[in-house]
Amino acid sequence: MSTRASGVVEPFGAVPFGQKLAGSDAFKSLFKEGMYLVELSAAYLDGPGRLEAKALPRAVALAYASESMRLTTRLMQMASWLLMQRAVNEGEMTPVQAQQEKNKVKLSRQDLSCDFETFSTLPEVLQDLCEQSLRLQSRIIHLDALLYPGALGASRLARPVAIESQLAMLREAFDARGG
Repeated sequence: MSTRASGVVEPFGAVPFGQKLAGSDAFKSLFKEGMYLVELSAAYLDGPGRLEAKALPRAVALAYASESMRLTTRLMQMASWLLMQRAVNEGEMTPVQAQQEKNKVKLSRQDLSCDFETFSTLPEVLQDLCEQSLRLQSRIIHLDALLYPGALGASRLARPVAIESQLAMLREAFDARGG
């Protein structure tokens, strides 16, 4: 038996599934998908999305702003994690260094900030980008849990996002103004 850096005991010669997956073609595909989604989202939000947002009613525009910020944050967290893991796979960073850096990445589950009814009023492209990012986020969080069992990530997943209360106050303020 041998003990991994995480303290998990493995049979001699056994490679944990998460490590094998992280170094596989499946990870390379996940990496490409994540980076493509970042580029696609940036192009939309900086171009057509900006124009679409200006034409939305006030309440929907608030939801658009909230979801686009949430999308951007979600994608940046995932891109940081993917880049860090790629560095480990390519030997540019050790798993121990990655564990230390991982605490800076703050990979956490970020769901939609609005209810389904409001979300369905947003431009279809934004809806699609959000849905794709949520699916990708689930896959990355699952891989993260396999690679770093018992890490701080599990406690972050259970914590409510602080921005939720701020968004609720913004919604109330807009509703009070008749928007």
